[in-house]
Amino acid sequence: MIIDMQRFISEEKDCWNELNGILHKLEEDPGRPMSLDETRRFYFLYQRTSADLAKIMTFSAEPDIHRYLESLVARAYGEIHETRESRRSLSPIKWFLQTLPKTFRRHIKAFALSLVITLMGITFGGGAVALDPEAKEVLIPFSQLQVHPSERVAKEESASEDRLEGRKTSGAAWYMTHNTRVSIFTVALGATWGIGTVIMLFYNGVILGAVALDYIVADQSTFLLAWLSPHGVIEIPAILIAGQAGLVLAGALIGWGSRISLQQRLRKISGDLVTLCTGVALMLVWTGFIESFISQYHEPVLPYAFKIGFGIVEFFLLILFLWRCGSGADKAGNNERSLNV
Repeated sequence: MIIDMQRFISEEKDCWNELNGILHKLEEDPGRPMSLDETRRFYFLYQRTSADLAKIMTFSAEPDIHRYLESLVARAYGEIHETRESRRSLSPIKWFLQTLPKTFRRHIKAFALSLVITLMGITFGGGAVALDPEAKEVLIPFSQLQVHPSERVAKEESASEDRLEGRKTSGAAWYMTHNTRVSIFTVALGATWGIGTVIMLFYNGVILGAVALDYIVADQSTFLLAWLSPHGVIEIPAILIAGQAGLVLAGALIGWGSRISLQQRLRKISGDLVTLCTGVALMLVWTGFIESFISQYHEPVLPYAFKIGFGIVEFFLLILFLWRCGSGADKAGNNERSLNV
């Protein structure tokens, strides 16, 4: 192929300069979002410059032009096939406000299934105690909950000293570590094709249902709400999200209707599992402090209305966080990811 080099350079240099300008902006500001039109233009310029480089590959008379085009194409290729997005996601604030809630919403069906299984457990536990009050001795593993609710409430409300004085921090640490172990175990049991995760969710529901009905029947509903709501409105969803992660793992192992290999399925959901597990751990750290510093104190130390109101505010903020945070970044994220087409 014969090329008039001077004419070729004259006709193509504007495209090269435009591509160089875009690359310069991207390199100066790696986080700069690109619109869909900008992305298409950038990709067109990359393809055209790559074709120009191919045209002059056999020419030795213009080594400077050859090196310049090689540099442009290499830089553009790096931007198109970059992994910077995954590095930027390591920003703690961006991860918390965008990645975590978006990951939760992406697997909302698994969360719904986790919720249904737990509700079935709650129904079973409550029904068992309603039919046989002595069943709580078998269903509830905690000795402090074996006593009659009215006796416990009277004892808690008559306490004249701070029973957790000097032990609040250690108590918070115990709640955190215990609940986190249970949650991680629930996730790990997804490796049993979800059977273990289902059992854990159902069993936790059974305990919750048995305790709740026991206090309701004893006419201690207000105490129950004030005791559970400050930490429970975050702790229970955390367990449900752990179940969600376990079911996502199970789905990847089973691979219903999927044409990709097991290794590819596991690689695809690995980042989401880490995100969900980390989110659960953060939620349980919060609940550990709340349970130790607020939930374990009752009237007259802390008014029940305050504790219930505190729980309502927490629950509202959690719903707002999981359903709304990161939704405004979806469109921008799609435009940025279009570079990887």
